[in-house]
Amino acid sequence: MTQNIQIIILGLTLGGVFALMASGLTLIFGVMGIINLAHAAFIMVAAFMTFGLFKFYAVDPILSVVIVMPAMFVVGIVVYKLLFARSIADPQKRGVSVLLTFAMALVIEGTLGFLFSNIYRSTNPDYASSAILFGPYYLPEGQLYATLASIAILGGLWAFLQYTRTGYAIRATTHNRTAAEVVGVNVDRISMYVFGIGMALAGASGAMVSFLFSVYPSKHWEFVAILLSLVVLGGMGSLLGALIGALALSVIAAFVSSNFGPTWSPVTFYLALFFILLVRPQGLLGKKSEF
Repeated sequence: MTQNIQIIILGLTLGGVFALMASGLTLIFGVMGIINLAHAAFIMVAAFMTFGLFKFYAVDPILSVVIVMPAMFVVGIVVYKLLFARSIADPQKRGVSVLLTFAMALVIEGTLGFLFSNIYRSTNPDYASSAILFGPYYLPEGQLYATLASIAILGGLWAFLQYTRTGYAIRATTHNRTAAEVVGVNVDRISMYVFGIGMALAGASGAMVSFLFSVYPSKHWEFVAILLSLVVLGGMGSLLGALIGALALSVIAAFVSSNFGPTWSPVTFYLALFFILLVRPQGLLGKKSEF
């Protein structure tokens, strides 16, 4: 019983970070209908930015969020303007976005490889290798702080979507893009903001990933299937669904890792993606897409 509780604790603390990683991906899909296969690559960009801030300026990885998130928001705005602004209104052109984002991921990987080589890197603040002991259980400080920061950011995102005028427009566009345009929402501008917000969330995720995992340019391919499984399980476009999917699959993956070894842990996400697509493609809380 003690071992099972310990596994659940470890799974939940990592699940909060996975939820943050998946939130930007599902938000972009909900508004723009784009499956951004480069999302994990942008997380790697943010992780290397965090690594640079930590190595050269001794900026704590969690505190670096206040720098990395705005920087990635600007990157998102620029990428949207250059690659998506003219095609987002055409459903047929949006379908090509999968290939476009796949190519973008390859370009990002190659650029990071050129700049940083393929050496494994990570930030190493003191809390990354410490644990909190309580009774027979332990809680890695790095995972705890990363999850608390992730929940705080997701809470801020929820409040923004619920209580601001822009948030209302984003939710309206997510529910029905055409109806939002009819009532006066500037869908193009909202799409631009959402892509920027999605990149900012990728930036925050990269800051957490930088001390939870060893990162290298091609690491993003390991995250793509994981993020897609989380988003598909919860429902494409559903932030709450992404959170539920992340917590549930992280706990299941922790049990698989404990019983069969860490090599088998990623299989949990791949199988979940496979079965959800077969049984309920729209996910637990998602709706059938209009795109």
